[in-house]
Amino acid sequence: MADADALRAPLTRKRRATVTAGRGAGAQPVNGGSAAAACRSSAAGWVDDGPGRRHDRRSPETAKSDKKKRGDDTSDRLSSCHKIQESLLSSASGYNNYRGILNWCVVMLVLSNARLFLENLLRYGVLVDPIQVISLFLNDPYSWPAACLVIVSNVFVLVALYTERQLSKSSFSELVGYLVHCINMATILTFPAAVVLLVPSVTPAGGAFVLGVYTILFLKLYSYKDVNMWCRELSTAKAKKLARSLSCPTSQQFNGGNRTVCYPGNLTIRDMFYFVFAPTLCYELNFPRSPKIRMSFLLRRLFEMLFFIQLLVGLTQQWMIPVIQSSMKPLEDMDLSRMFERLLRLAVPNHLLWLVFFYCFFHSSMNFTAELLRFGDRQFYKDWWNSETVTYFWQNWNIPVHKWCLRHFYKPLLRRGFSKIVSQSAVFFLSAFFHEYLVSVPLRMFRLWAFMGMMVQLPLAWFVGRFLRGNYGNAAVWISLIIGQPFAVLMYVHDYYVLHYRQEAD
Repeated sequence: MADADALRAPLTRKRRATVTAGRGAGAQPVNGGSAAAACRSSAAGWVDDGPGRRHDRRSPETAKSDKKKRGDDTSDRLSSCHKIQESLLSSASGYNNYRGILNWCVVMLVLSNARLFLENLLRYGVLVDPIQVISLFLNDPYSWPAACLVIVSNVFVLVALYTERQLSKSSFSELVGYLVHCINMATILTFPAAVVLLVPSVTPAGGAFVLGVYTILFLKLYSYKDVNMWCRELSTAKAKKLARSLSCPTSQQFNGGNRTVCYPGNLTIRDMFYFVFAPTLCYELNFPRSPKIRMSFLLRRLFEMLFFIQLLVGLTQQWMIPVIQSSMKPLEDMDLSRMFERLLRLAVPNHLLWLVFFYCFFHSSMNFTAELLRFGDRQFYKDWWNSETVTYFWQNWNIPVHKWCLRHFYKPLLRRGFSKIVSQSAVFFLSAFFHEYLVSVPLRMFRLWAFMGMMVQLPLAWFVGRFLRGNYGNAAVWISLIIGQPFAVLMYVHDYYVLHYRQEAD
């Protein structure tokens, strides 16, 4: 009996272990569900202490933060997704970032002009010829009158420097010095014009280049005369008070390692020719200087100059010249619609060439010269493309000329008692004169189209400033640029055809 009880006990324990193992195996979910639940509980910060018992192992701060996040999620789901706001294209929205639309306009402009360029190639073929460019400046390879005129311009520079030196030493009186300067600057304008008109070998392109150089030289020497005269007036009227700042005993001062030139120490050949080549029309005794020459910047501007010069030549030969040649017919032989169609055909290439010329000259070449000379003032233009008035455009598209007119022409007229309207009209009149001077003399015909085009800017500026504002004013400025210039070009082309080709035909 005792042996039977001893055998029954191990069997009972074995059955219990088997049943317990079966229950554990049967209670385990398929695909590891219990393990996944355990992982989630562990990740949430809960730990199992046994069947039905768990405790939170997280810190009170962490548990409170998680509870707050769950509350924030609930509030976010219930928060409003609407508010009072305007559409982006409405003017009341204040939105002004239209860079994508601007890029789209540029892409469309490129594609439309590419179509015109392909039509031009199919109609005329390749017309780009570098030899023809040389012939625009030279009729005779052994006669270079334009280059000779540029070299002769140094004589007028030296005459102005000599006159100022004599005035600083009181060898010349102010009246004598003024007369010498007047004769010198009058000769600067008349001498090259006479050569261009009388010498047949001077081409229109060469004549325009020479007259442009002499016009710049005239404006520079006028500023040189004025600034030195102001220095003499200050040193004479306030000699004792300005003894330390202006009329210093030596020609140079050193202030913080920078050389400061004082009058009359500025009257040197080095200083004079630095001003002649500097990208400015207004003279100063001490120009702002950059610390060093940046070679990478210099090479980029040089590459841009070479590229855009080639682009200007190619566009002129391939696009502009065929359009001009097709326009060389008397206007009286056409009706108004035909004339307007010819004007629109000329407007696109003319405006594109003007924009390329602006970037090439006012950005690439002037920055190249400024970097080479370490000239610090690089503000050669402002945001004229945003002009809402005609006056703002003329004040900001050519800053060197604007500074010269303001400093040496407009303000002196105001100081002499003239009104602002009269002074502004005088500035436009001076600009109109030089525009006509640079066009009519090289073409050897005087039609005053450029002069009248500049004088028309006065009533146009009044109309746009009074009746058009914002985007409407900016659109009016762009229309005047796109249509006004080719209209003047068309007039000169017509007159040039009538003057030369019709006489040959007759």
